[in-house]
Amino acid sequence: MASPHPDAAGQSAPPSRGARLPLRQIGVYVAPTFGVGFMFMMVSLYLMKFATDVLLISPAAMGTIFFAARMVDALSDPLAGFLSDRTRTRLGRRRPWLLASALPVAAVYVMVWSPPQALSGPTAVAWMALGVIGFYTAMTVFMVPHLSLGAELSDDYHDRTRIYGARHIVWNLGSIAALGGMAMLIAASRPQVSPGPRATAVEIALVVSVLTGALIFWAVVRLRERPEFQGRGARSPFGAYRDVLQNPHARLLLVVILIESLGGATIAVLTPYVAQYIIGRPDLTVFFILIYMAATIGFVPLWLPLSRRFGKKPLWMFSMLLTAASFGGMAFLGEGDVVLLSVLAFFGGLAGSCGAIMSPSVQTDVIDWDYAETGERKEGSYFAGWSFVYKAATGITIMLTGYVLEFSGFVPNQPQPANVRAAILGLYSIFPLVCYLFGTLLFARFSLDEAAHRRIHTVLEERRGQGNGRGGEG
Repeated sequence: MASPHPDAAGQSAPPSRGARLPLRQIGVYVAPTFGVGFMFMMVSLYLMKFATDVLLISPAAMGTIFFAARMVDALSDPLAGFLSDRTRTRLGRRRPWLLASALPVAAVYVMVWSPPQALSGPTAVAWMALGVIGFYTAMTVFMVPHLSLGAELSDDYHDRTRIYGARHIVWNLGSIAALGGMAMLIAASRPQVSPGPRATAVEIALVVSVLTGALIFWAVVRLRERPEFQGRGARSPFGAYRDVLQNPHARLLLVVILIESLGGATIAVLTPYVAQYIIGRPDLTVFFILIYMAATIGFVPLWLPLSRRFGKKPLWMFSMLLTAASFGGMAFLGEGDVVLLSVLAFFGGLAGSCGAIMSPSVQTDVIDWDYAETGERKEGSYFAGWSFVYKAATGITIMLTGYVLEFSGFVPNQPQPANVRAAILGLYSIFPLVCYLFGTLLFARFSLDEAAHRRIHTVLEERRGQGNGRGGEG
């Protein structure tokens, strides 16, 4: 094992190439994603339905709010990525951002779920707009530096898959916990149930916000960073994102992630609608999502050895094809089809676990290609670019979903006519099927495999031995 370098906080830095990162260090890194996963699951899966059915805000208005929030990310994501790359403090370049995110993330999440009872119409829409935009902006301050830090914890090609596999597990454990919160909200929405969905939402949000803030603070205290990376970002934001766009591997991933995310967003936002208005079993909403989440966690240990044997690219392509097939099958759903939806959700979760692990691991390898070309460590800029594409795509899709529901004649809490049911199933099934198939065809052109990665690290080791780099600061 390579000798660790002491960082500015007096702790030892993560091991370098060839050494496995200790499990305890991975645990510290992934801990905050439990609370963050809970928050994202609740916002992605249930906030739209909570707003339309409880707050009585129109689907089109909520779709526009989600789209506007993603457009704000067009500024916040790249800025957070570039600035965290350039940060130089005693805590490192990523941990100060994690620390700064803790209070805003907690406060804005509570705001999203606690609009005052007196608000209605335009004032309720304004409150939700501020809350949703604030939530995603605060999450940018956490997410971009946190993903970037994961890429810096190890240089090893396969150890990165292990790190992001652990992150995926803990994130989804938080998501499963969020299903309990959803179940509580669904139960509280029944007639004459006390304290009602509004009060229940506030109670859940307060508990989760305190927990998430505490986990972020604990990670800041316990995590370690590699001091040699400090300040080694690009000299200007324009130069950073020019390099991202000039990287052929990154360009391809940007398009693939855009297409995948366009299809995947409808899956999240429409599951409660499918359970209630297509299957006719709103009481099983949490059950269907739990099947998906259990599969996405349970198969993580399978993908790690398969990645070593077959490679990251073939597995990611497999996950896209299986996702396409799983959600393509949703087109055949009808009233009472509990078993069919359960089976398709299981295979969708199995596929989703593979893609969720392979994607950030492949992205980290692409960042190494840039490092060999430029001598700059730009994890923040790269993950900001991919994050923005993901957020923009989901924002577009959620807005599209809201408008389709609005103009197809959707009326909350009532049986839906045939054209509304067809619109829901088209967005839930055919749209993601087409997106994932197209994404698979494009990703087939990706060429940065393990052999290419070894050549990249040979260049980096030679440069490190010579004591120089292209464009980096010491």
